[in-house]
Amino acid sequence: MSVATLIERVAVELSLFAAAGFLLFALDDLLLDLIFAGRRLWRWATIYRRFVPADAGMLRDTPPGWMVVLIPAWDEAAVIGAMLRATLERFDHEDYTLLVGHYRNDPATAAAIAGIDDPRVVAVDVGVDGPTTKADCLNRLYAALVRLETAQGRRAAAVVLHDAEDLVHPQELRLFARLIERAGVIQLPVVPLVDPRSPWIGGHYCDEFAESHGKELVVREAVGAAIPLAGVGCAIARDALGRLASREEGRPFVGGSMTEDYEMGLRLGALGERTLFVRLPVMRGEPGVVASRGHFPATLDAAVRQKARWLGGIALSGWDRMGWGHGWGEHWFRMRDRRGPLAALLLLAGYVAALLWSQLWLAQALGAPAPHPLPTLLAVLLRLTALLLVWRVVMRALFTASAYGLGEGLMSIPRMVVGNVVAILAAKRALVLHLGGGPKQWDKTAHIFPTETAR
Repeated sequence: MSVATLIERVAVELSLFAAAGFLLFALDDLLLDLIFAGRRLWRWATIYRRFVPADAGMLRDTPPGWMVVLIPAWDEAAVIGAMLRATLERFDHEDYTLLVGHYRNDPATAAAIAGIDDPRVVAVDVGVDGPTTKADCLNRLYAALVRLETAQGRRAAAVVLHDAEDLVHPQELRLFARLIERAGVIQLPVVPLVDPRSPWIGGHYCDEFAESHGKELVVREAVGAAIPLAGVGCAIARDALGRLASREEGRPFVGGSMTEDYEMGLRLGALGERTLFVRLPVMRGEPGVVASRGHFPATLDAAVRQKARWLGGIALSGWDRMGWGHGWGEHWFRMRDRRGPLAALLLLAGYVAALLWSQLWLAQALGAPAPHPLPTLLAVLLRLTALLLVWRVVMRALFTASAYGLGEGLMSIPRMVVGNVVAILAAKRALVLHLGGGPKQWDKTAHIFPTETAR
């Protein structure tokens, strides 16, 4: 067998594997698109003909409620001071407390927190050297919350989660106070900020969140699946969190998890708590929603590390703890959550196959015999996947454009390749971490706080 023949056979097999997998995933995505479109059409034809769509103006008459925001911090001296000052300036709510956790061997972060002279900011020395895991820090903040409630003789209405680099929305606490009696969990959209220094790595987060938080979580709620938390811009009803803590010896967050926020939403949903994903426009008919904003990793290494945590926690180690839930909607979305490693393998196979075919075509151009015609099955699969790929690209561009404008929408098309490369590298790192028993401490990335603080 000649080298050219061997390369051609390998290219055919890899192409068949990748095309078959891409077709299944594309049909899965198409079903989600159809449900989303059907839901939009139904709401337009029924609900919005009888009721005026809501916007943030409805929050003016919000009932009172003490909101306690948990902010875990390790090695965040560069951002935590600016974040706390901006949060205090932006939150439009009468009654809230920021519980900020820091470690005893991180004096720089402790000093930055202490520099904010406001009674609404409560610094919490978590009592151990860091870093532990983020979930462990949150559990220690929960214990501090219980002590604070005892000292003040009152109970929080909800516990809100934010990170040390987040740009909060002024209306979010009012929204949580308005809706928290109706649900155990409320998640707002997460909107990554455009980073001019990183149009490709940082930019691909904009594309992915625009689609996932503009469409996927909407459909997830519509089919009755629990909403996973993003760890920022989310609220947990105090009673719901207390019930979970009582089952876990006072530690509601899974201490050894890489994705304790994702699991929190599913665990509360499994306990029968209602989980809501809320996209509330700031002003009816105008772009912009009440959301949590912030910068995401701007370098390849940081993006790979972050996505490896997500993949490892959700698709690998989380599988054992979370199972498949109950109901077809829950089964479906947990399957979608866990397809990341297989998707990375399919992408790798597809790119290697494309490289091999390019070598064969180059050899033909230089005078070598032409490759054999494609097998019929492969030819059909390639046509179908190409057609569905065009649809996928259009959907990504439309959702990105709706959130960031036409320019970013067009940029999202080539950035899909960047996202694929990050996914492949992250899957490799996630597998290595999983086989090694998972991270034993906070595997965080460096953060920057946005200078864009306009309301």
